[in-house]
Amino acid sequence: MIQRIQTIYLAVSMILLSIVATGSEVFRFVGNDFYFVFNSYGISQYANSSTSGKAEVVNAYPFYISLIAIVLLLFVTLMAYKNLSRQLKLVRIVFFLYLLLTIALVVFSFIGENQFEGGPFKRELGLGYLLFVLGLPFVFLANISIKRDKGLIDSLNRLR
Repeated sequence: MIQRIQTIYLAVSMILLSIVATGSEVFRFVGNDFYFVFNSYGISQYANSSTSGKAEVVNAYPFYISLIAIVLLLFVTLMAYKNLSRQLKLVRIVFFLYLLLTIALVVFSFIGENQFEGGPFKRELGLGYLLFVLGLPFVFLANISIKRDKGLIDSLNRLR
């Protein structure tokens, strides 16, 4: 199991998504008086002045739940190494869900500036955004590697 490259790809993707799920900042909308921080737990509002830096939770989105679901699905995909056709189906499902979540995150980062009252906002991307987007190519590479292994085993079965 460990000697196959798709195991490494899936494990790296799981680690990257787990770091994002711990609450690292995905992006921030900075205004004149206050700013909004989007992480895996939701959107929090902070004041820009140093006197009142209390956080208020504005909205809670199920981003944390979807991250945990994708990590668990990646783990199930990783453990299905004995049945390559099942592993290929699972990695395709994971890739599709991950791609949909990435598209939703990118769209929200562009239209999120207009969702809050209080003036013009400037978007700042955080480390969570980079880690989240960086995990998608690893799932794609795992898909390619599983296809390659399945093709190799099918060609060996034809020779028998």
